[in-house]
Amino acid sequence: MERHERFRSQHRADVVTEDSIAAKRARLNDLDAALARLRAQYDVLINAFKFDEAKEVSARIETNERERQPLAEGLPPLPAPAQQAPYAVARRRRR
Repeated sequence: MERHERFRSQHRADVVTEDSIAAKRARLNDLDAALARLRAQYDVLINAFKFDEAKEVSARIETNERERQPLAEGLPPLPAPAQQAPYAVARRRRR
């Protein structure tokens, strides 16, 4: 063990780069898309009274949600979209 590793804190923050944030956001988007597909599939299976298959899909939904939650909490919030400046609309003149 190197000398400097002995003093390394387990509570230190990881290095955050724009690339790592972008990769995490991409993974979060992939998980959201997968969850949407799985939930739709679950609804179809439940409506078709295929409860055994729906139970398997439900387990996959729970797994994806468990992966998604810490990922979403660890990301900084998205910046607010820039507001457009109000624009003037010419009114028609009444005769």
